[in-house]
Amino acid sequence: MGEIKEMLGKKSVAFALAFLATCVALTGCGGNKQGGASQKVAVKAMKVQEQSVPVVYGFPGQLQSVNEVQIRPKISGTVTEKYIKGGQMVNAGDLLFKIDSAQYEMNVDSAEADVRKAESNLRRSREDLRRNEQLYAVSAISEQVIVNSRADVESYAANLDSARAALRKAKENLGYASVYAPLSGRVSLNDVATGTYANAGNTTLVTIGEIDPIYVVYSISETEYLNIMAKFMANKDNRSKNAARYTMSIILSNGAEYPYKGEPVEIDRSLSGNSGSVNVKALFPNPEGLLLPGMFAQLRIVKETSQNTILVPKRAVQQLLDRSLVLVVDENGKSLAKDVKLGEKVGSYYIVEEGLSLDDTVIVEGLSNLQSGKELDVTMVTPEEMGFSVKASTDIVKEN
Repeated sequence: MGEIKEMLGKKSVAFALAFLATCVALTGCGGNKQGGASQKVAVKAMKVQEQSVPVVYGFPGQLQSVNEVQIRPKISGTVTEKYIKGGQMVNAGDLLFKIDSAQYEMNVDSAEADVRKAESNLRRSREDLRRNEQLYAVSAISEQVIVNSRADVESYAANLDSARAALRKAKENLGYASVYAPLSGRVSLNDVATGTYANAGNTTLVTIGEIDPIYVVYSISETEYLNIMAKFMANKDNRSKNAARYTMSIILSNGAEYPYKGEPVEIDRSLSGNSGSVNVKALFPNPEGLLLPGMFAQLRIVKETSQNTILVPKRAVQQLLDRSLVLVVDENGKSLAKDVKLGEKVGSYYIVEEGLSLDDTVIVEGLSNLQSGKELDVTMVTPEEMGFSVKASTDIVKEN
């Protein structure tokens, strides 16, 4: 029995050694195979794109007259004539309404009579003063008479000034009986009818709005405002031929693009307390009168970038706290993280303002858990193969 156990023990040891040798052999072959290609990370990559792209900012806006005036009479009276029709165009100085002037004509006649009377009184008082001065010179009258005569002249002179002022006012009121257009524009439909009694300063006879040019009023957020101003300040001392150019247009509610371009002309002095936005006015020509105050339109601000704008696919960008990172393929075929400063979004891409060059090859697929220094198995792809495209975008990217 002891010999049998010894023989079985030797066979077991031999079998175990043979099994281990087989495992080592298999592991060695498999390990060498995995240690080569299995250590490389399969990724897809593409060259950085460079081209000029339009970046479009979109804002809802409403049209507003540059000047809009409610025409109210300066005198009270019945409207006797109307020389306009609702909705028509008028020019500055055109006669619009006539108010019953009979009472005001009588007031002018009365004021003229008062002036004549005051003139007569002043002449008589001056003659009296001259005569009294001659008498005083020969001691025929007392000094008090001279003092009284001079006071009468001053009093009648003041009466004449008052009468003349009343006459001017009466004539002015008579002139107000004819109501003229203070500006060129289109009149509203809600004008008063003939026979209406109009109260001075209260009754609106008609509203006139100037429509050529015309405002488009829109709002931008605080962030958008700060981003735009930051770009303006950065570029104000660098007006090169490659600087971005801006054009402004509007899309009407029927989807048609208005043929004329506009420009921003006014910005509000403060943010709105309710919305946290600031109102901006853009001015558009309107020679045919197609645009009407109150219309809604989509304002489009198109920024045409320079020819050498660098683009990187959005899926290639990784955000880490306040950093934006892009992984590229370095000269050794390994992954390398680069910090980038992003601009606006354009379709499938970001505009890259800093951090990349045209020599870079960016990784667009296989980024999961990928870090710098990894060996890569790179497959080069094209934008068309990845479905990337450049198209207008209304997004504004926060400055980094």
